[in-house]
Amino acid sequence: MLDKLAGIEKRFEEVNQALLEVGGDYQRAAELNKERIDLEAIVAKAKEYRRDSTRLDEARALLASEEDAELRALAESEVVDLEPRIAALEAELKLMLVPKDPRDEKNVFVEIRAGTGGEEAAIFAADLYRMYTRYAERQGWKVEVMDSNAIGIGGFKEIVFQVRGKGAYSKLKYESGVHRVQRVPATESSGRIHTSTATVAVLAEVDEVEIDIPAADITIEVFKSSGAGGQNVQKNATAVRIYHKPTGLVVACQDERSQLQNKLRAMSVLRARLFEMEDEKRRSAEEADRRSQVGSGERSEKIRTYNYPQNRVTDHRINVSIFNLPAVMDGDIDGFIEELSNRDEADRLSSSGVDDEE
Repeated sequence: MLDKLAGIEKRFEEVNQALLEVGGDYQRAAELNKERIDLEAIVAKAKEYRRDSTRLDEARALLASEEDAELRALAESEVVDLEPRIAALEAELKLMLVPKDPRDEKNVFVEIRAGTGGEEAAIFAADLYRMYTRYAERQGWKVEVMDSNAIGIGGFKEIVFQVRGKGAYSKLKYESGVHRVQRVPATESSGRIHTSTATVAVLAEVDEVEIDIPAADITIEVFKSSGAGGQNVQKNATAVRIYHKPTGLVVACQDERSQLQNKLRAMSVLRARLFEMEDEKRRSAEEADRRSQVGSGERSEKIRTYNYPQNRVTDHRINVSIFNLPAVMDGDIDGFIEELSNRDEADRLSSSGVDDEE
């Protein structure tokens, strides 16, 4: 750990020097400043750790050599205070040294699709959409619908929306997977409990420079929107559908008033999907011998059950249940996300090698 900290401190000084010499290259200055901000917290914590470690060594040396009872008592008090503090600093530093997902600060696209269960699954998809919009409101994020396929009883066969805000991906990435609901549908006269599912996919927004899509690889269609937007949208072909030939992916966007806006948004979703496909291939290759329980994002993985009769929501990845289903459906999902994040961090720390170093 100390070797890694020394390397980071050295790089921090190099970045500071480079900022002094960058001149009028504003793009390079912005890149360096971002790196400096990322390193600064670790450097500050490392200085605190080294300072207190030095104080602890001095107190222990004094305790071992001093015969004066009063000075020994002071040294012993110093040791008692510093030992737990240094242990806590060391734990913080180890966690800070674990490589972070570079997408954590990105905006996201969330895709919710009704699974098994017919109309009840579509209604559940709408319930999940409301849950995430309420969670986004609690975080101060903004939500914009990109595309939707609604049914007449208040559900969605599918809905795609963007969530914009600091750290959106870092929290919502754990929501990818199959969500299951157990309840009596409003249309069920016999009171029999039905089980339905919906799938959730969370995709980090991707910049154009991160993934290139040749024009020859796509076909773009325009059509009249069937969604909200007023008469102008209905009369003109403003909606856009993009086909990606190499993969067969299809992306549509119809909620903006102009064809250009819909095209730009559809391309953003396509880039995110393609990036996620490539990232999943990379993860599979790198982690063939180690699958994490948290954050795998497997689409076929049943991650959570919402049991209405028992007022219970259970996350199967961490075996945690919350017995307040109305609050969860109103966006109070921090209990799950925090525990998933903690488990994820512990898993990454154990696999990083930092925890094994002196």
